[in-house]
Amino acid sequence: MSTYYAKKGEVPREWVLIDATDQVLGRVASEVAQILKGKRKPQYTPHIDTGDFVVIVNAEKIKVTGAKATDKVYYRHSGYPGGLKSETFTEAMAKHPERVIERAVKGMLPKNTLGRAMGKKLKVYVGPDHPHKAQNPREIKLEA
Repeated sequence: MSTYYAKKGEVPREWVLIDATDQVLGRVASEVAQILKGKRKPQYTPHIDTGDFVVIVNAEKIKVTGAKATDKVYYRHSGYPGGLKSETFTEAMAKHPERVIERAVKGMLPKNTLGRAMGKKLKVYVGPDHPHKAQNPREIKLEA
């Protein structure tokens, strides 16, 4: 019996809906990363993108544990001298809560071409509405 490897166009893709209301950021991010990689499917193959599309709604209602709301700092650099910018978790949530979840999930994906392709299948929205109703996403309940 030979080992099964999934082919690129062979794997059926599903759409998954996750409500981030009162969920912990890291726990949601790790579950979403597993779904994007396809590790929950029996035909998982490490070098092929076998994951599903993920839609996250209510991104502004995500929580963090402990004092991370004030202590967690996001950094970015423009590439110029003195170009280091920083913002706390609270400031980032006030400006763009969808980017906080995207950054947490992308940090848990592979840092290569395959990981970037997996990251494109993540759709995060601030409110309860999303434009992917035609794909009929299956809702997944995560433990709170």
